[in-house]
Amino acid sequence: MEKLQSKERFEQLKKEERTIFMFSADWCPDCTVLEPVLPRLEADYPEYNFIHVDRDEFLELCQELDIFGIPSFIVYHSGEEAGRFVSKDRKTLEEIEDFINGLSS
Repeated sequence: MEKLQSKERFEQLKKEERTIFMFSADWCPDCTVLEPVLPRLEADYPEYNFIHVDRDEFLELCQELDIFGIPSFIVYHSGEEAGRFVSKDRKTLEEIEDFINGLSS
């Protein structure tokens, strides 16, 4: 999974056809639980570009996007927000798959 390197790159990536930004942090236990399933998610949904956003490195961006709990996901299609799965709760693989499956194509 590509790691976000700059706010400028975020602006570029969100304009692409289908991008899922996963907001996370190294110290987050709920995020760590998801780490082993991320390659499977990427393999199961090749139509999406998955981008890891470190909450601590991009705190200002998280505030702008109202990301106050991690792990969280925001999806963009061609520059428009297409969905968000944002909360402080732990997320299961099944919940993430349901979220992605519920997105309009």
